[in-house]
Amino acid sequence: MDLNFELILTLLFLLSASFWILNRVWLQTDRGPVEYVASLAPVLAIVLVLRSFIIEPFQIPSSSMVPTLQKGDFIVVNKWVYGLRLPVLRNLVVPVSEPQRGDVMVFFPPHEQRYFIKRVVGLPGDKVSVVNGQLYINGELMVQSDAQPVDDDLRSARFVEDLDGYSHPIQRRLQAGRLSQNFHDVVPAGHYFMLGDNRDNSSDSRVWGPVPAERIVGKAFARWMFWDERMSLPSFDRAGRIR
Repeated sequence: MDLNFELILTLLFLLSASFWILNRVWLQTDRGPVEYVASLAPVLAIVLVLRSFIIEPFQIPSSSMVPTLQKGDFIVVNKWVYGLRLPVLRNLVVPVSEPQRGDVMVFFPPHEQRYFIKRVVGLPGDKVSVVNGQLYINGELMVQSDAQPVDDDLRSARFVEDLDGYSHPIQRRLQAGRLSQNFHDVVPAGHYFMLGDNRDNSSDSRVWGPVPAERIVGKAFARWMFWDERMSLPSFDRAGRIR
């Protein structure tokens, strides 16, 4: 399971804030370890607010979103766009907007406390089908065009998929894999159906079901760096907007 930095930051802030109160009310010293820990409270508060409510950086750990995102991409996630949630508890206190079809979203899947990133394809009430590698929403085919071969995998190709008016790239096998042959589901109220852009190499809602709204983290909107191998230098060639 990934480290819960939000929980760690919250605990560190509460600790430093407690030291700040202790120093101001009782000790009233301007030096020593108590004052040092207390002085961290404003910095931790700023970082906590930024990461919990506004933006948070993530690194892509797998190839499930190829070609949109590569393993090693560093991205920025907008945590405000879907509403203000309390740190750690994740209760929605200020609704802002609902996820839209085509959004690239970070979330916790229903089965574990680990960050995932996929694309929203199904909204509450939608009937989602994947038949022979083709995606259908409410019985309507999401057209795939502009097929391009994948250099290192002759069994796969890249397409541009028209997701109900939102175009984005995908990669899939020319001969549909097990999860893309004959899949059907209806998205419950308050849930979202997520698919990886690398359709035959992705653990997504076809495996563990639609994602409840309360497990949403935020919307990925930009790549800012690529760094896959620690022995190599980071690259900024892939920096840009995520579509």
